[in-house]
Amino acid sequence: QVQLVESGGGLVQPGGSLRLSCAASGFAFSRYAMSWYHQAPGKERELVARITSAGGSTNYADSVKSRFTISRDNAKNTVYLQMNSLKPEDTAVYYCNANIWLVDYWGQGTQVTVSS
Repeated sequence: QVQLVESGGGLVQPGGSLRLSCAASGFAFSRYAMSWYHQAPGKERELVARITSAGGSTNYADSVKSRFTISRDNAKNTVYLQMNSLKPEDTAVYYCNANIWLVDYWGQGTQVTVSS
């Protein structure tokens, strides 16, 4: 079955960096686009970044452009989110997503807290 396992979250000071990883299994990873979403307390889950199957194209939410970078390693079935210049408003649970034949699959999420 499809499994997505996120890691790399934690507590970081404003201006700091974190790198999230999502290890995928149970499907042909290299054939599908992958995405990162986040959900802050009391808010809806929203798209942060998306990368195409071969990694040739990426899209970002306006709020994270120039600060976050999504990438993938198809040999390792892993997608990454490099987050730089973190702000308190980036505090949220971050989820890895795969949409396979119109079905959304999610990981368990990893908490990112940006605070001094």
